[in-house]
Amino acid sequence: MKLAPDTQWLADPVTQSVCGIIENAGFDIFFVGGCVRNAVMGEDISDIDLSTNARPEKVMQLARDAGLKAIPTGIDHGTVTVVADGEPYEITTFRRDVETDGRRAVVTFSDSIEDDARRRDFTMNALYARPDGTVVDPLGGALDATHRRVRFIENASLRIREDYLRTLRYFRFVAWYAAADAGFDTDALDAIASNLDGLERLSAERVGAEILKLLSAPNPAPAVAAMRQTGVLLQILPGADDRWLAPLVHMETLLDVPPDPIRRLAVLGGEDMPRRMRLSKAQANALVVLIDGMSGTQSPAALGYLQGAETALGIVALRSALFETPPALDTATQVQVGVDAVFPIVSADLTPDFQGKALGDRLKALKHDWIMSGFTKTKDDLLG
Repeated sequence: MKLAPDTQWLADPVTQSVCGIIENAGFDIFFVGGCVRNAVMGEDISDIDLSTNARPEKVMQLARDAGLKAIPTGIDHGTVTVVADGEPYEITTFRRDVETDGRRAVVTFSDSIEDDARRRDFTMNALYARPDGTVVDPLGGALDATHRRVRFIENASLRIREDYLRTLRYFRFVAWYAAADAGFDTDALDAIASNLDGLERLSAERVGAEILKLLSAPNPAPAVAAMRQTGVLLQILPGADDRWLAPLVHMETLLDVPPDPIRRLAVLGGEDMPRRMRLSKAQANALVVLIDGMSGTQSPAALGYLQGAETALGIVALRSALFETPPALDTATQVQVGVDAVFPIVSADLTPDFQGKALGDRLKALKHDWIMSGFTKTKDDLLG
């Protein structure tokens, strides 16, 4: 297999020059992982990772000899960042695992691309490509990528016990990359269900990052359902219930609102979500707004005024999912009415009769009255 010559990183002269520095010194260098997988699958490509049989000190020397900046970002683990034309390129020496504990690995350098491939998680991620676009496929991942099958490399249980985060990565990759009719790999699900206890070793940061990436997929509902069936969902988020997730995805489509992982987390529910998912303060605040909103009774217009268009539409989608009732056809129009509304009262209209806290309370009461009127009351109506 050979990648299309117009593949972004194959056609980029700066990227090719970085590869040339390594190849011209007699070493091999390959594009690896997600950039190759996505090129094979026709998906967008973001990060570019490179792998080589040259040792990291040699990579640094070759880069510096070529007048490029070389940073030992993870040199103990074989990774050097080479900066060319302002762009960083991570180049990692082939490795093999010596020891794993379910969270991290002790590695040693290797001259074998097969060793490097076997320490990865899924076959579709163990794909390499030479600078001319020739795909090197040590473990048969190209066929899985082409058919959009997510499979662990060799023994699924061993791969999971090397790093228990791979359980969550499996469901994320299914949500993002698996064909709708591909189903789930039964060996993977059996291995996941047999290794649930290892999830307790993972930090909240790692769990939260994976779950939010999964919930950002266009339709994460089938993957999350499989998480529930294998016991993973309740292991990482006790009290969660995915019954409304698929309806929410459908309502989001009807309302033309983009996927939002916090909105989807709100509909899943669960105990102590901000802590268990290690949400940022902004994410936790957004979660509270959505949870309060979906159990509230404010009109779409009021939501638009108070929360902005996207949050308002998201709350309507949540309510529609919970009540299994499609939103009104004019929902977006009603939300926009609120977004465009301008409160006709300013503080100066109430002074000097009201000051300090009394002024704030009066403004709040008048604004509530105005919102409840559907934004129809004028300044004269409100001031009486």
